[in-house]
Amino acid sequence: MARLLADPGIVRHRGKIDAVINNARRACDLVVAEGSLAAFVWRFEPEKDNAEPQSRSTSPASEKLSKERASGVGDLVGATTVYAFMQAMGLVNDHVEGCAMRSEVEQARMNCVAPPRGRKTNVLR
Repeated sequence: MARLLADPGIVRHRGKIDAVINNARRACDLVVAEGSLAAFVWRFEPEKDNAEPQSRSTSPASEKLSKERASGVGDLVGATTVYAFMQAMGLVNDHVEGCAMRSEVEQARMNCVAPPRGRKTNVLR
């Protein structure tokens, strides 16, 4: 901790450093329990919903993933932050029809298949 608090190349806030260390440990625990971080996250892929594209900042799936994290796998991350993560990871594609990014995200999803449940992978190794 002393070394990190003295490192000018990072944000030197004890609480943030503690959170990063704790989350890294919880991520390693998830790899052991689930096989990979991807296997854990893709369990929360939402069903196709009829919400208006780009009209929300959370979803039932992001709320569920947020609560799962809060129940013992890391520091609390809110549903809005989780929803943004799900967008970035391709679990949610809420670009409007006709948006160039919508088709790009769909193509990326087709090229990248999530690991089947129960399959052990070595994402962090």
